[in-house]
Amino acid sequence: MTATVVVEGVEIPEFLLVEEIQNHPGASAQEARTAAGKALAVKALLLHRADELGLVAQPMRDEEGREETLEEALIRATLDAEVEVEPPGEAECRRVYETQRARFSTPALVEASHILIESGRDDPNGWTLARQVAQDALDSLTRRPEAFADLARSLSACPSGQVGGSLGQLGPGDVVGEVEQALAELAAGEILPRPVRSRFGWHVLRLDRRIEGRTLPFEYVADRIRLHLESRAWTAAAVRYVSDLADRARAQGVAFSLTRDGRLGEGSLSLGELLANGASASRLESWLDATDPTLAGQVREAAAAVELDVLGFVNRAVRRFVDTADDESWTHLISASQGAADPAIAAMASLLSAALTPKTQAHTYTIIKRR
Repeated sequence: MTATVVVEGVEIPEFLLVEEIQNHPGASAQEARTAAGKALAVKALLLHRADELGLVAQPMRDEEGREETLEEALIRATLDAEVEVEPPGEAECRRVYETQRARFSTPALVEASHILIESGRDDPNGWTLARQVAQDALDSLTRRPEAFADLARSLSACPSGQVGGSLGQLGPGDVVGEVEQALAELAAGEILPRPVRSRFGWHVLRLDRRIEGRTLPFEYVADRIRLHLESRAWTAAAVRYVSDLADRARAQGVAFSLTRDGRLGEGSLSLGELLANGASASRLESWLDATDPTLAGQVREAAAAVELDVLGFVNRAVRRFVDTADDESWTHLISASQGAADPAIAAMASLLSAALTPKTQAHTYTIIKRR
């Protein structure tokens, strides 16, 4: 007998959940398990909907030539067919532009020069010696800053030394972080009064020019804003769509199940529909008399207390369970019915037994603050 759990109205074999967990690292084992269950359930819901729509998988390739699986193609086709959003208008795009102008600017650029003193990595004292050479160069530049280019040609281990140390025009990320951060401290024409260490060695730095970013015109970024808004709206709509599918599945109790290979079970049984249709309830009283006389007596007493016959009482109890049970409740119910000759009757007996068993009342303590 395979252990199962219910997530979003989908019955999932436990071992499939365990296999899926490795794809969902989380801060805790429970968080990873929850994410894995959600992923499997959502996948099943979308594939089930694709089957209802009669969609045919037409796998596509991405920019790197990787082809979708048949299931990925069906899921994409389902979302394409069922999720629609209104494209944003110009007024909405302009509101984004006006309120977030900083996002639509060219990056600030700098023109800089450096002298790179290598550390001599094989020498244990290499970093110390290299720093001293860099500091000596800085001391010399304090007296004669115009000698920067000549020192770069004679000392720098960087190819830029042949052009006086010029690194040209630099944007964000063009140089290592230590150098980029140091250049941000300088004004145009200023030499940093200390050497800066990076993985390449020690740098003597000069900022030659700073070019501030400028705001791009609306017409230049309108398409990018429109695409961003449409993508965001589509994502939100897709989340709502999947949530609606899950609500419909949960309303049925167990809408369908996954087989051992992770596919939708053919003619998947909805335990919620089986319980709610009343046919099994009509056979429950005689079944209980034969298998659990104590529970049968409790059911008759409870039915009489609310002036219902046994069938009416059972149907009401089942309807309440189907309407209010969460995934954990369905998981317990399925476990109770597994292996039974009549799963629906076994499930009804289990939920009645739980409903009629007195629950331990928790004490609530109220702490009153003194005034």
